[in-house]
Amino acid sequence: MAAKGTPVTKPTLLILPGDGIGPEVMIEVRKVIDWFATQGLAFEVSEDLVGGIAYDTHGTPLTDATMAKAQAVDAVLLGAVGGPKYDTLDFAVKPERGLLRLRKEMDLYANLRPAQCFDALADFSSLKTDVVAGLDIMIIRELTSGVYFGEPRGIHTEGNERVGVNTQRYTESEIARVARSAFELARRRSNKVCSMEKANVMESGVLWRDVVTEIHAAEYPDVALSHMYADAGAMQLTRWPKQFDVIVTDNLFGDLLSDLAAMLTGSLGMLPSASLGAPMANGRPKALYEPVHGSAPDIAGQGKANPIACILSFAMALRYSFDQGAAADRLEAAVQTVLAAGLRTADLIGEEGRAPVSTSDMGDAIVAALAEE
Repeated sequence: MAAKGTPVTKPTLLILPGDGIGPEVMIEVRKVIDWFATQGLAFEVSEDLVGGIAYDTHGTPLTDATMAKAQAVDAVLLGAVGGPKYDTLDFAVKPERGLLRLRKEMDLYANLRPAQCFDALADFSSLKTDVVAGLDIMIIRELTSGVYFGEPRGIHTEGNERVGVNTQRYTESEIARVARSAFELARRRSNKVCSMEKANVMESGVLWRDVVTEIHAAEYPDVALSHMYADAGAMQLTRWPKQFDVIVTDNLFGDLLSDLAAMLTGSLGMLPSASLGAPMANGRPKALYEPVHGSAPDIAGQGKANPIACILSFAMALRYSFDQGAAADRLEAAVQTVLAAGLRTADLIGEEGRAPVSTSDMGDAIVAALAEE
């Protein structure tokens, strides 16, 4: 509680809508944010540019000023970046470099990718309904190291041919901090972690398994820990995904496994994500929240985009940055209510031939359901 006469500081949120469908799904998130403000949960919201639109405006996918804002706020909410019009740009200024810079300079080392199958959408999965109904797993991907950042890297010539080089590199401390994130999260869920790597063929995998095992024994013996090779993990995710609760893995395997798990739920338009770093002075973690889907430029501006992944990303922000678990539960329940009522955006229309609702209509329905929860 603030002392008498002390102004109550609103939590701060920087919104970066980005490219393609990013701005239109973010409009629906703003409706949700505005509704919570009427209930006494208000945020100080600012907005800026990232990705292709930032390049078009400033000649860079992320300005230093925007980067400074991201470092200063309690959380960043991002829409999507990229599009085919930027394919010919130099690698250093492609829209995706803006997102990578945010992750790297904010040191967002733990990427949380939930794969939750809403009951109303179980038939949309490529797997049998009984395999995915009730699915609720969390993949934690190490995000700031590994093969995407290791040195040396590049393309050079050896003899008469070109050679592409990327280096898989991990330190003990990088592995330890993401392992702790996984164990801490498991304690809030079903208390079970599966660590995935390739210790059978990669030295980095051997170190990964050793460090995770050591952290578990020393600090989290109450959490059930298992290990699995990442290729076997991919197979098991498609065979019986409900055996897992929290999966922790490296940057490359996390990229692959989280996309695989995403499709178990039936649509990328449904899935949020969080990227978390070390706690700031106020105790909140550095944090970036974004939907898993891309910028989908082919449908941008047509009212066809599904805003649910972005809305659920805000629900993750409520839970992990602002300690508003009850509000997050309420928002997720509103999404469930709307889906159970049969409302679908175009990506969720199956063979039954029902008419899709627009991006705006879906956002309005979720806000209306919030008011009824």
